[in-house]
Amino acid sequence: MNNRRNFLKNTSAIALGSLLLNKDLLANALANKAGMPGMGLQLYTLFSVFDDDVSGNLKKIAAIGYTEIESAFSKKGGFYGMQPKEFAATLKNLGMNWRSHHVLGAPFKLPPGAKMPVQADGKPLVIPPMKNLRDHYQELVDQAAEGGVKYLVCANTPIGTLDEIKSSIEVLNKTAEAAKKAGLLFAYHNHDAEFRPVEGEIPYDMILSQTDKSLVKMELDLGWAMKAGKDPVAMFKANPGRFHLWHVKDMDAKFEQILEVGKGSFDFKRIFEHAKDAGMKYFFIEQDGAPKPFENIATSYQNLRNLLK
Repeated sequence: MNNRRNFLKNTSAIALGSLLLNKDLLANALANKAGMPGMGLQLYTLFSVFDDDVSGNLKKIAAIGYTEIESAFSKKGGFYGMQPKEFAATLKNLGMNWRSHHVLGAPFKLPPGAKMPVQADGKPLVIPPMKNLRDHYQELVDQAAEGGVKYLVCANTPIGTLDEIKSSIEVLNKTAEAAKKAGLLFAYHNHDAEFRPVEGEIPYDMILSQTDKSLVKMELDLGWAMKAGKDPVAMFKANPGRFHLWHVKDMDAKFEQILEVGKGSFDFKRIFEHAKDAGMKYFFIEQDGAPKPFENIATSYQNLRNLLK
């Protein structure tokens, strides 16, 4: 009996010691015990550099401590130049989970007067053809299902007129039905434009009320919503359980600059206290146009981890 007790005691001590060697692993274990998912990252944050060395950059992301990944558009096409299963396996081998993928709701168009960004060589960025939900919803659903992604997310969709909004809602509902059949969950991601009136209506309110709430979940971009004057906590209470995914984005007090999480003006502690009301399953740090991508995501990771302790 004593030998067995000592064996169990020593084995437990070794296991705990190994866990303590990796503080991030311990933090993630404690977070999961408390019902909080691991730290997530939207890869669009690294858009300027990510495709230059996909495997190497994923290793850097994992080394920081991120465990949950949301993918988006790639300059290489497809899933950062990979097939769905290959990209999923690459993440798994690094101890990360592919939770969500962003797609367009309709064909890509530059805003009026906008120009394609210039690359390091001075030439305009050339992007490969991108599939969209309006024209290729079943193909995009099938690709996500092949990769084992849990959520397919509409990153944006036309909302400039009431007719565009109604058409977009049809696409969202149709895609959500296909996603369910494929074993996926479907969600809609906002910017701030959805909260501005269009012909007397608020696009976001229309999307919330005219999509099937059992099939169309919301990925609330906290930063864009707060820029638009919305209180995420009030939104959670008005539509409990609908907001499965979050983008954690911080901004300065004038909403002019997107900053590392914890360096801006938003009270994320209060918002995270209402995660259960929201129905939040995963959250992803995102900093559009991050000037020093890896330094920025490391700072955001540490700041948010400290806030959630």
